[in-house]
Amino acid sequence: MNIRLPDSLQSVPAAVQGFPDSVRQANPRTRLIASAVGIVVALALVWYAVDTLTAPPERVIPPPPVRVGTVTQSNVTAYEQTIGTIVANATVQVTARVDGQLDSAAFTEGQTVKAGDILFRLDPKPFEAALAQTKAATARDEASLASANNDARRYSILAKMGAASSSQRDQFVAQAQALTATVKADKAATDMAALNLEWSVIRSPVDGKTGPILIQPGNLIKANDTNALVTITQIHPVKVSFFLPQSDLPQIQQRMASGALIANVQAHNTDAVHESAKVDFVGNAVSATTGTIELRATFPNTDNKLVPGQVVDVAVALNQFNRAIVVPHDAVNVGPDGRYVYALENGNAVLVPVNVLNDDGQVAAVQGKLKIGQKVITDGQLRVIPGKPVTIMGKKGAHGHKAAAAR
Repeated sequence: MNIRLPDSLQSVPAAVQGFPDSVRQANPRTRLIASAVGIVVALALVWYAVDTLTAPPERVIPPPPVRVGTVTQSNVTAYEQTIGTIVANATVQVTARVDGQLDSAAFTEGQTVKAGDILFRLDPKPFEAALAQTKAATARDEASLASANNDARRYSILAKMGAASSSQRDQFVAQAQALTATVKADKAATDMAALNLEWSVIRSPVDGKTGPILIQPGNLIKANDTNALVTITQIHPVKVSFFLPQSDLPQIQQRMASGALIANVQAHNTDAVHESAKVDFVGNAVSATTGTIELRATFPNTDNKLVPGQVVDVAVALNQFNRAIVVPHDAVNVGPDGRYVYALENGNAVLVPVNVLNDDGQVAAVQGKLKIGQKVITDGQLRVIPGKPVTIMGKKGAHGHKAAAAR
């Protein structure tokens, strides 16, 4: 490679030759050191010249590739998202009203029953015997009462005729009255015995779905025991219980007053269930621990898709933004000065501050200096420089992207 040295470098040998005679005539060691220094200087100058002449041109950084979305305008409903729990409309623990031996169960575990359906039967023999005994006692005392009434009438007549004393008359009248009270007590005992016999057949107090049988037939049970025979859960209808922050109270009260407070329920982490119903209950106090208030909505649940205890996703519409500016969710960025989007103007990215009114994870309703139909950057923002051009790429997943320069 032929390299032409600058004139300043070509004069180096002459400069070396122009050293004073005292240096040139110095001892060999001094001349050797001076020659080495001269050679090093000459090589350094040659390297600098070569590097300067062969330096590559300055690299031009291409515009960063980005993906974009479009600014639109639409009516946006703001939803408050939370987690709710399905609550049974009624849960009843069925117990016996009388003591006895559990004879049989008249249902299968998990069966849906109606109010009045037979669930269990106790051994009826003791109750039938008690009923027969009270009936016999009633018949005996009624016969004694009839005799006492006859005696009271006879002695009343005799006392008027002077054939019997007043004390005798009063004695028989009192005896008749006492037997009258005894007969009434006997009839009450008979009614109670009949009621106990009726209670030996245990019926469902509500419509609902039965749980497992907790005490099996053959066991002796006590009246009103703390151990239930079975638990029945009413599932038509069911309620969903959920909590919202107290900051939402003004919107909750406003929508509740207008009857427009709707709860949308979806099974947690699945699309299997999607139901809507009006909120019919708002708690009477805000929890001092969590700062939230309870709300409930009632669902018919005719298809049995909602099960008490089930966790569901709840969305409640609390606000409506009409003719709002809407951008894709991914277009909104967070910076030190707040939220912003990159809008495209004449092929350049322009940082536009925005105020987010609502963001549902798909689109965001915003306030800002954006135009309907304007393009905003949704992917690749990290490499964007405000005021510099960008390159628009195709949609994600498209085959054979072909980058197109932003115009």
